[in-house]
Amino acid sequence: MAVCARLCGVGQSRRCRRRQRHNQQDQGSDSDMDEEEEERIVGQRQGDVGGGGPESGVATAGPSDACEYGSGHVNRGGSLDRTSTGPPHPQSLAELPPELLVEIFSLLPGTALPNVALICKKFRQILNTETIWRRRCMKEFGMQEDLRKMEVGGVSSRDLYVKLLHPYRHILGLWQPDIGPYGGLLNVVVDGLFIIGWMYLPPHDPRVEDPMRRRPLFRIHLWESKKATVECMYGHKGPHKGDIQTVKKDEFSTKCNQTDHHRMPGGRQEEFRTWLEEEWGRTLEEIFHEHMQELILMKFIYTSQYDNCLTYRRIYLPPSMPSDLLQPGLFKGTYGSHGLEIVMLSFIGTYARATKLTGDPNVPAGQLTLNVDLSRPVVLPDLEHQRNIEELSRLVLGVHEEVQREDQQQSKDTPATVRAPAEGACDDACGDASAADGVEADHVTCSDSCQPGPSGSTSPPETQPFVLPLGVMARNEVYPRTCTKCFYGTGLIAGHGFTSPERTPGLFVLFDQDRFGFIWLELKSFSLYSRLTDQLAHAHAPNMERFEAMLCNMQSWTS
Repeated sequence: MAVCARLCGVGQSRRCRRRQRHNQQDQGSDSDMDEEEEERIVGQRQGDVGGGGPESGVATAGPSDACEYGSGHVNRGGSLDRTSTGPPHPQSLAELPPELLVEIFSLLPGTALPNVALICKKFRQILNTETIWRRRCMKEFGMQEDLRKMEVGGVSSRDLYVKLLHPYRHILGLWQPDIGPYGGLLNVVVDGLFIIGWMYLPPHDPRVEDPMRRRPLFRIHLWESKKATVECMYGHKGPHKGDIQTVKKDEFSTKCNQTDHHRMPGGRQEEFRTWLEEEWGRTLEEIFHEHMQELILMKFIYTSQYDNCLTYRRIYLPPSMPSDLLQPGLFKGTYGSHGLEIVMLSFIGTYARATKLTGDPNVPAGQLTLNVDLSRPVVLPDLEHQRNIEELSRLVLGVHEEVQREDQQQSKDTPATVRAPAEGACDDACGDASAADGVEADHVTCSDSCQPGPSGSTSPPETQPFVLPLGVMARNEVYPRTCTKCFYGTGLIAGHGFTSPERTPGLFVLFDQDRFGFIWLELKSFSLYSRLTDQLAHAHAPNMERFEAMLCNMQSWTS
């Protein structure tokens, strides 16, 4: 019985349970004997033992005289009786009952099951059991009650796994579309009985704290036939024929085979008005700023060129560490006339970085928009002095000049590869081992006024009043009036076409765990960022090295 349990790793087999019930019945019959009979048998056994061996006589056989094991019986003398016809214990997995094999195969990953089917005909037949494939769909892809509905409709769980979920598993997760400087955020998920690619769009400007909007770009299903069908969802005429191609690892492309479904009866003017209402939630007449009108028209013309074919590159959510100032992740932020954009907040050493997932013609997607030095806190003055832009500029620029002096001195004393990632260069941001050692050594020798950004304390941070200086423009008139911490940082600005990029000093303001802001001193502008709270599956980086490599690749895509 124990051997059978060890073989299958699940529990006792049917034969083991049958033998156990048989022994229990025998033991129950023994208990019905009177005490005299029991004493007689015990006394006879003692006499046998005292006799010293088989010569002293044959003992009366009882239920406990032999231990059933395998195909024979072991008598009291220790010899194995091979003449018994008891049921044999399994010598291999193939001898286990089918119901146990179903349990075992259900625990294996789906990628291993085709190899199992090659072992023997019995295994191949058992792998046709729907229970196995239903459990793999639930375990690996999170499917639940939809499987029963699908099976009623004539599509088996095995077909769903083999022809849909497994072949397209490599496209699940987060992706950035290659749409020039604008980028984007695509999330491919198993949604019911479909695989759907959802394009995530920021809320309408300037409502940064509103939830994200979603628009389906494509879907894959098995409904119409036993073959996976790809459909393009772009346009206003419903699903139509599409195609998906895997270009290389962590990259795939979609293509629409019926682009006429994207066109509208009213021509480009109707398409532009519809796009503007979806993208901005208003009409062109309601946008009075001339520069903003030009930017909107430029984006429409540029992005409409990609409505028939798009390439996507995989992106990961940043790993989280207990020492992080706040939980890393995705945030929506205000960027003046460019509207709302999506950034990814991550941490390396004593730096917080915000990388653009969506961009604009000035600073494209993939660029490091904010780089915050958490070892350089800024103590805000009282509210009266906070309203004075000159006072705030004096505090921040004082830290900026100190950083520049240290960088100049460091460039003379150490090689360029050992500098801290203060300027957001890709090689420095990736942080090899020597660079990380250099950063840590630099901050250990920091003065007493330097404070590490991430705090190991579990007590809630103290809040202080906060107000924007007069003359600083903000898309949101309603912003948090208390903050917890402020740090020196730099923001990336550039001319149209990403010309003459430079990092300009500013103030990073942490309001709470879901909101932060940045004051761009040179632009006299304020950006407010709010956390994206959507649940994103298959999106976390396997390790920090893969995440850092992805950030470097993102910069190269749009540089």
